[in-house]
Amino acid sequence: MKSYEMDMCTGSLWKKIMVFSVPLMFSNILQVVFNISDVAVVGKFAGPIALGAVGSTSILVTLSTGILLGLASGVSALTALYIGAKDEEGVKRTVHTAAILMAFLGVAIMFLGIVFAGVILAAMHTKDELIKDALCYLRIYLLGTPALAMFNLGNAVLSAAGDTRRPLYYLTFAGVANVALNLFFVIACHMGVSGVAIASIISQYISAVLVMRLLFRSSDSFALRLNCLKVDSDKMKRILRIGVPSAVQYALFAVANLFVQASVNSFDHVMVEGNSAAANSDPLVYDMMAAFYTACTSFIAQNLGAKKRDRILKSFYICTFYSFMLGLILGVGLYVLRYPFLSLFTNDVAVVSAGIKRISVMALSYCVSAFMDCTIAASRGLGKTIVPMFIVTAGSTVFRLLWIWTVFGYFRTIESLYLLYVFSWTITAAAEIVYFAKVFKSRELSRQLA
Repeated sequence: MKSYEMDMCTGSLWKKIMVFSVPLMFSNILQVVFNISDVAVVGKFAGPIALGAVGSTSILVTLSTGILLGLASGVSALTALYIGAKDEEGVKRTVHTAAILMAFLGVAIMFLGIVFAGVILAAMHTKDELIKDALCYLRIYLLGTPALAMFNLGNAVLSAAGDTRRPLYYLTFAGVANVALNLFFVIACHMGVSGVAIASIISQYISAVLVMRLLFRSSDSFALRLNCLKVDSDKMKRILRIGVPSAVQYALFAVANLFVQASVNSFDHVMVEGNSAAANSDPLVYDMMAAFYTACTSFIAQNLGAKKRDRILKSFYICTFYSFMLGLILGVGLYVLRYPFLSLFTNDVAVVSAGIKRISVMALSYCVSAFMDCTIAASRGLGKTIVPMFIVTAGSTVFRLLWIWTVFGYFRTIESLYLLYVFSWTITAAAEIVYFAKVFKSRELSRQLA
């Protein structure tokens, strides 16, 4: 076992899950910093209109990255399964097939996003004073999607092998470059939203080049070689079987949130700008919690490959506990520091007050999402994603739309809109847990572990 890798099938799960997850937390946070530094710089140095414009694109950015993360989760789960089973040929074919799929998806999202960005922003009822800058930012930002796809490929493969440190090093370097370029383009060059978008895509290509360089130079079973780049039909089907429903889940969340953003846009521009500033807490909290979801999938998949039933269930319990506690601590901390946090993005007192309305509701809501997302990750580690996708569709998409049309439609307050998150997470989590318990006790899994 190489120094950067981890054997997930032996040793203390409490310790190994934490050691695995901490670097991944910081990796996830640095990816979020790309977008948050954009918002902070434009809010401070280009004004509230630019802040609202960049913030108005956040759901579409989340949609594109979520689709890539969904497919990457399929790559990670299948790679971890073969590593646990010590099937080097399976690892090799999976990684080379995945490289082609991820590259194609990155280019496709970039092209479709650029073409339809204006239509989607208009459908979201983006304010007239925001839409020009929002469209400019989004079209430039999407040029970095192929790089984002390849970084997520590398991160998925390395995470499956237990290596979460080297992606962190690469993102640290790229994140520092992103912040420096943001300040240069906006303050020195007066480029506004286009400057922060250009800084983001340069940073994304830096991190992608570094992780792909590692994969091509590696001597491990997951190394990439140009002469081995071809699609294995069996591995492609297995990646898609796990990855596509996962990508659809991310997309459904984003689509539901488009309706939430459209509802936010029904208020005045101050509330829209306050929501944009406060919503920067979401990826910070979610993505730190998501480190434990990735750990859950990887540990369960490796132990499934190694046929260790007890460690599968223990991995699920430990990851759920860790992610819940992290969400609770971060949520409470965010509320305590709400004023300095919001001041990072705006100097406008009215915008800060509007942002506090969101933070006040979300602070104790984040931890509830752990029960839903960790259970989904556990099912993914077992190779089950179709049913969880339908549960998410009903609980966190259809339910949210019904909430907007009924509860929010009746009260018409911003607080009644924000409450839909915790209620939808609770309903979805209950159904996901029932399904996971059924799969874990099934004869099919028993035969697989025999």
